[in-house]
Amino acid sequence: MREIDHGMLASFLSFDSLKLVNMSSKNRFLLLIIVSAVSLAGIFATLNFGRQPTTDVQQKPLVLYCAASNRAVMESIRADYEREFGRKVEIQYGPSQTLLSSIEVTRSGDLFLPADDSYIEMGREKQLIAEVLPIARMQAVVAVKRNNPKSIEQYSDLLRDEVRLVLASPDSAAIGKVVREVLSVDNQWEPMASSASALRATVNEVANDVTIGAADAAIVYDAVLHTYEELEYVELPELADAASQISVGVIASTDQPQAALHFARYLSAQDRGLQHYAEFGFRTQGGDAWSDVPELSIFAGSMLRPAIEETIAAFEKREGIKVNRVYNGCGILVAQMKAGQHPDAYFACDSEFMNQVHDLFPEPVPVSQNELVILVQKGNPKNIRSLRDLARKDLRVGIGHEHQCAMGWITQNTFREGGIQQKVMPNVTVQSPTGDMLVNQMLTGSLDTAVAYLSNAAGASESLDAIRIQDISCSVATQPWAVAEESKYPELAGRLFQQICSQSSQGIFAAEGFRWQMDANTENDHQ
Repeated sequence: MREIDHGMLASFLSFDSLKLVNMSSKNRFLLLIIVSAVSLAGIFATLNFGRQPTTDVQQKPLVLYCAASNRAVMESIRADYEREFGRKVEIQYGPSQTLLSSIEVTRSGDLFLPADDSYIEMGREKQLIAEVLPIARMQAVVAVKRNNPKSIEQYSDLLRDEVRLVLASPDSAAIGKVVREVLSVDNQWEPMASSASALRATVNEVANDVTIGAADAAIVYDAVLHTYEELEYVELPELADAASQISVGVIASTDQPQAALHFARYLSAQDRGLQHYAEFGFRTQGGDAWSDVPELSIFAGSMLRPAIEETIAAFEKREGIKVNRVYNGCGILVAQMKAGQHPDAYFACDSEFMNQVHDLFPEPVPVSQNELVILVQKGNPKNIRSLRDLARKDLRVGIGHEHQCAMGWITQNTFREGGIQQKVMPNVTVQSPTGDMLVNQMLTGSLDTAVAYLSNAAGASESLDAIRIQDISCSVATQPWAVAEESKYPELAGRLFQQICSQSSQGIFAAEGFRWQMDANTENDHQ
């Protein structure tokens, strides 16, 4: 910042004293106001001199490692993104394996977009890749000159002596790797590889060979040929399973994850990046609606709050989004949903309350379990040992409200199965929509005992004891998660679920008294 010239400022402020004295008092007053205003303007201008305006253009550029097969579409997307948000995106194109090796060696960059998800999985296994967002699919086909002058129509035609065949190397290019895996099943890869006149590093080099006449045929991705007007393709049944899923992965070592995820969401948005992918011949499906700062809405049973709140807050910060969460008794939440309030995702306290809104959430996933316990004051001064003791006339009992929360519904089922419902209910002085309310009343001494979840007691172990309910199977609740079929942000909600399933999150669930139910295979199916 440039220093202020104090001498010049003092001289300017002193003005010509003789002229000032000769003026009328009114004119002197006006002149002083003008001089002061000009002086202050000069000071503020000087203080701000040389200070560059803060704009998106000055932000650190994003670095994307991108498969050569996606060059044309990516340049189109980059132009739109930079124009819309002012942030530069630097892209390094090359073979997928080479790009992954570069990330592993340098631990640099923000995003990785290979030509096949197998490289994403390799990156995840090496802990190089964090979040993954699906984008599109490409199909392996045979590229030939327009009008197919060599009449290539089937696999055997590629092996003819007069056909010059070029392939992408399976050791560097995704398509070479995928085609080798598929054709090796029926021992068709080796004959084809032996017939090839050359192996190229990238799929674009393979297509270029056919374009310039250096080859008669080549196996490429269908989307690559979108920019080659002089080429067409032939689909072979042998290559039907040779397709690649394209996804973008956030590099785990990035120092700007929020910016990286912003661009990744742009790439995979149905009304932004996916429009470009479809225009360039890629096969697209689904995708979230685009929003600069999306707002995800989550309904969750109150008992789940201590298990998931920390994870949601961290997810919100990393993604640079807003998660609007509503915690309440599941009976109340179901009533709100039936009245028209439809969240993007619902985490229910028990499967019964998920079933009641099955039309909104058709694919729930069981995640955890929680069991009912009998809460008593520390040291159990009332000597309560079982459910039957709750029928004693000297007790004030609290339970969940049957129609407002899963806990109340399960409690009534447990009482009925135990044959004590009619005996215990006269002692019930409180029916609450949440277990937390019951715990608070226990802590204030308003209740002698309460039936609540083990997780409700987790934070009050210094004041309360928990007695397990024996031999009644329905006393255990299962908590399912589901994304709404009509959600605008199914992928975003899915990434939140991945974080809820993370090892650190599972540790929180365990500390809060839950049992993790979801196995690793089910977790992988929803990632």
